Amino acid sequence: MSRTADRPAQGEALSRAVWEVLAEQGLERLTVRAVAAAAGCTTGLVMHRFPNRRALLRHARELLHETSRRRVEALEASATSPREALRAVLRQGLAIDEETISGSVVWIGFLAAAFADDELIEIHRGNNRLWRERLERLVGGAAPNWSPERVSTVALALSAMVEGAAAFAAADPAAYPAATQERMLDAALEAYGLANG
Repeated sequence: MSRTADRPAQGEALSRAVWEVLAEQGLERLTVRAVAAAAGCTTGLVMHRFPNRRALLRHARELLHETSRRRVEALEASATSPREALRAVLRQGLAIDEETISGSVVWIGFLAAAFADDELIEIHRGNNRLWRERLERLVGGAAPNWSPERVSTVALALSAMVEGAAAFAAADPAAYPAATQERMLDAALEAYGLANG
């Protein structure tokens, strides 16, 4: 990657490289050198944008949040009912294809690093709070007669189920294939009386 290349293209290439290293090689191999190798550039160019490992992790988490946000907003916009929107948004949180499996691996890597870093854990908590608020809004729309406490409890339970399934599937995809994860989601929605149809 030439230093004279345009900055947006460099930024995109570095973002892809950060994501690729974290998703494919794991947290322990996320280094400036590994990102430079994946991007085909110098370590100096990477360090100009990401001066340390924390910056790499923060960027990976921001990418995950932004990608997920765009995806769920599109899913909500195209849904024909509140319950369909709820299921679609929860489904995208599962690890059911290459993109969502990579996202789950990145999320797990970031979370593991965040436990030992006050700045990273605050980023995690902020993004997690936005996810919970979205789910609470969707559950409330799907069950308009429920109390706020029930809405909040069910939203948390559904979030925990989806995030747990995605983490297990990312680590052991053969034990948690996409169809199994979707059946788990549908069973949970049905148990709470939120199944579509």
